[in-house]
Amino acid sequence: MTATDPQTLDASAAREARRERLFTRINGADKWFRVLGLGWMTPVLKAAAGDNPRAQMGEIWRQLGVPVAAILAFLLVWAALAPTVQTSLGAIPGPAQVWEQVVNLHEDAQSKAASEAKFNAQVEKRNQKLIEAGRADEVKQVAYTGAPSYYAQIFTSIKTVFFGFLIASVVAIPLGIMAGLSATANAALNPMIQIFKPVSPLAWLPIVTMIVSASVANDGFFAKSFLVSAITVTLCSLWPTLINTALGVASIDKDLVNVSKVLKMGTWTKITKLVLPSALPLIFTGLRLSLGVGWMVLIAAEMLAQNPGLGKFVWDEFQNGSSQSLARIMVAVFTIGIIGFLLDRVMFALQSLFTFTNNR
Repeated sequence: MTATDPQTLDASAAREARRERLFTRINGADKWFRVLGLGWMTPVLKAAAGDNPRAQMGEIWRQLGVPVAAILAFLLVWAALAPTVQTSLGAIPGPAQVWEQVVNLHEDAQSKAASEAKFNAQVEKRNQKLIEAGRADEVKQVAYTGAPSYYAQIFTSIKTVFFGFLIASVVAIPLGIMAGLSATANAALNPMIQIFKPVSPLAWLPIVTMIVSASVANDGFFAKSFLVSAITVTLCSLWPTLINTALGVASIDKDLVNVSKVLKMGTWTKITKLVLPSALPLIFTGLRLSLGVGWMVLIAAEMLAQNPGLGKFVWDEFQNGSSQSLARIMVAVFTIGIIGFLLDRVMFALQSLFTFTNNR
């Protein structure tokens, strides 16, 4: 029998400990990789660390290779079939033409940003000269009135949907808690939910437009167009959160409810310490659904009401009817889809922070 060198044993144990710590970190990061839609990073890191590379390559192919292959197949089919489909604006643009418009929109946005910066610099220079000449009363802050860039319209849409979604959440969550805790409140709210939930934004939009136009001043803190779009989003997106919140609250374990009675918890304590923690998974499910609905509703509202944002961009390009319009509309379609995916990831990240669910 050959004696083993203690130093060799110590070095081997140290390597094994480092390896275990590495895999612990990788497994800890896996949760956030999945939240970000980067679940394929976990098998990549494990394979690089030497954890059964053959099995990890199978996971990499399933999580990364298959989606990439599917996207490439879609692009190939699109490129092949696009010239064969004719529209009133010509043939459907292929991936190359759409990418060309992505580049053009980016360059246009940079040009508009430079123009706005130049305009603001000129206004500042003029105001400075007036101050130096002792004519400070003539100083004016003049807003840039050029056409908004594509990026500015994206930001406008995102800002609007979050504002409408926030209002919807503030209204829907308390009402959902009431409906879940009280059979009487549920009976009162249920008819309203069933009547108004199926109503299309096309029906809400003219009503909201007339109310906002009559009740909001032109020089108010929020522009009328912004309020019309945001309120329409609110009216259409609050129902999934309300329904899921009520379901989550009503589904709380009866033993927990009995414990709250034994401990003689007050209403506020019961809601904050028992109801909300137990119902959070379903509440977040409702919030994710509401945000998705709100994003779809917003684009339609912007198109119909001609309010600033991606919806108006699509409508303007359709009305423009140039040779580039169809490709630009397709750029907007992909932008809307990608932003919708990212909004869902944001909500899933928040859900992962506050709950222990593994929903994807």
